[in-house]
Amino acid sequence: MRTPLSVVIGAGGTGGHIYPGIALADALRRAVPDAVISFVGTDRGLETRLIPQAGYRLHTVDMIPFDPALGAKRYLLPAALLRSGAQCRAILREQGAQVAVGMGGYPSAPVIVGARMAGLPSLIHESNAVPGRANKFAARLTPHIALAFDRSRPHLAGGAQAETVGMPLTGPLAGLDRVALRSAARSALGIPEEARLLLVNGGSLGAARLTEGAVGLAARYLGRNRLRLLIKTGPAALDATRAALEENGGAAVAEAVPYLDRMDLAYAAADLVLCRAGSATVAELATIGMPAVLVPYPHAPGDHQTHNARVLSDAGAGLLLPDAEVTAERLDALVTPLLADPVRLAAMGAAADPGTHSRAADLLAARTLTLAGHPHPHHLVTTLKESA
Repeated sequence: MRTPLSVVIGAGGTGGHIYPGIALADALRRAVPDAVISFVGTDRGLETRLIPQAGYRLHTVDMIPFDPALGAKRYLLPAALLRSGAQCRAILREQGAQVAVGMGGYPSAPVIVGARMAGLPSLIHESNAVPGRANKFAARLTPHIALAFDRSRPHLAGGAQAETVGMPLTGPLAGLDRVALRSAARSALGIPEEARLLLVNGGSLGAARLTEGAVGLAARYLGRNRLRLLIKTGPAALDATRAALEENGGAAVAEAVPYLDRMDLAYAAADLVLCRAGSATVAELATIGMPAVLVPYPHAPGDHQTHNARVLSDAGAGLLLPDAEVTAERLDALVTPLLADPVRLAAMGAAADPGTHSRAADLLAARTLTLAGHPHPHHLVTTLKESA
């Protein structure tokens, strides 16, 4: 009797690690419908909500961040990692796992440690242009490394042998045709066809700096009837943002929403995006040819969001704006001329290199199946041939 495929994926903390993990899990399910796939995370990250919502089991372990800000507490990290690694070894054995995958973020490192303890093969995926501390550590425990961006190769032990597969994307974004969906998207979001739309996207939890700048920009857009803003605030900032828009009159041209369930509609309806430079966002923008003004989060470890942003800005597909410069006045001077120049926006969108992000989930699934000793279904064999 054939042993069912069982894969344990470590992913947690932020959406930039969790969503690619879910995309991999979905690709594995498409390839092997009876596969047993579960996740490891902690009980304090977005994984507690996002992973169960996606239909996967979440195991939680005790782990502390790989963070220099811990100060003297950093000496607790080795003991915490050994304890959580032992917890992961027990989870891997309970699940009958044949392979473990770490998607980055501090909750994923224990999975790689646990796999090493259990004598199981493991694979890490690095999503940022500059790796995080957890994956820098985990790369020393496994020879199997996959990358979203080629730029991270020199920063990882064994990076020279790593394979660049791209960033696994979830749902319809992998195959989004913005032009074909534009009219339907604008109708769904209530955006007039003749309007120029700026989408403000601060990531999974929103970004206070971007939201504040967008609120001020909305007030400056009063009387400019063709300009609109759609501001994703995150749930915590929604009420305050709506109140501020009502107070300054910006509610006439701007809508604040806590989150966007249909990012494909938001991207298709928008003419330009103002956003942070998380790895998943950069990969999405590159894949769909979406022009953007990128504002890297200034406190990201290793300033990795600036390095992510340069993947697009160096190609002419985006503009890089430092966080400290995000004011209503600066945004008006930078964004408004772009919105009025569809030729330049089209050129920026065309300059992006889509890479292999749209196929990354399948490419990573194929590597995972290989390590598990499981045959590849036909569609994955075809994907591998196309990417060779």
